[in-house]
Amino acid sequence: MHMFRAIADVLRQIGGAIATVVTLPFRAVARLFGGASGSTRSRRA
Repeated sequence: MHMFRAIADVLRQIGGAIATVVTLPFRAVARLFGGASGSTRSRRA
């Protein structure tokens, strides 16, 4: 039982790292385009 919990923790950490690595470029691109075109839109709303 303890081994399965350790494996689950490792998989969770790997999944979190993959998620951050995958979402970071999209976040950077969204910030670039959002800062240029979406800033006026967000101020109105």
